Amino acid sequence: MSDTLSPCPVCSCEYTYELGELLVCPECAHEWSPTEERADAAEQESVVKDAVGNVLADGDTVSIVKTMKIKGSPQDLKIGTKVRNIRVITPVNGHDIDAKVDGFGPMKLKSSVVRKV
Repeated sequence: MSDTLSPCPVCSCEYTYELGELLVCPECAHEWSPTEERADAAEQESVVKDAVGNVLADGDTVSIVKTMKIKGSPQDLKIGTKVRNIRVITPVNGHDIDAKVDGFGPMKLKSSVVRKV
């Protein structure tokens, strides 16, 4: 275990202590497992949502919700363009979807400009 223990997830008390395998809060008496806490944090970090709040996953089909100008291309990426078989990645400059768009090739997209179909 590390030297500093995480604060209580219920009341945010910083004076938590270990009791066997559990962490305990002295103020509200909440008990929790540090492994559950790490799993919950990792789960929350990896959730990517589209422009309307749907959770995206690898292999989903999405459509573009606003027309975008593509740097280096004479044409725009039009609203309603379907993008099949997306891949959710760790964010790179705010772009958290990797996809191959028909007519444009491979590109990274922001989840805020797509909607799950």
